[in-house]
Amino acid sequence: QVQLVESGGGLVQAGGSLRLSCAASGRIFSIYAMGWYRQAPGTQRELVARMTRAGTTNYADSVKGRFTISGDIDHVYLQMNSLKPEDTAIYYCNVVVHAQEDYWGQGTQVTVSS
Repeated sequence: QVQLVESGGGLVQAGGSLRLSCAASGRIFSIYAMGWYRQAPGTQRELVARMTRAGTTNYADSVKGRFTISGDIDHVYLQMNSLKPEDTAIYYCNVVVHAQEDYWGQGTQVTVSS
């Protein structure tokens, strides 16, 4: 089992930056992929960025060039630059283990004011 805790969200003006952090504990040795998703009110949860142990990364078109995902043994980070009001959402950390089970954090609120 994997436990995830997000942090780093907050209120920022348009054009500003935030760095989200996801701390993983538990069965982290079996993690296959980690990523960030977000969900705004009235919308479906969408992929923001994802990385695998193989080194591949994927980004939503809306954040390419502005967001960067990175990680170490037990953390995954999302550096968010040039934030826009459209980025306002709850951001969730997600991990997939080798048993093809996925886990989610509780989310951290990001609010970008114009």
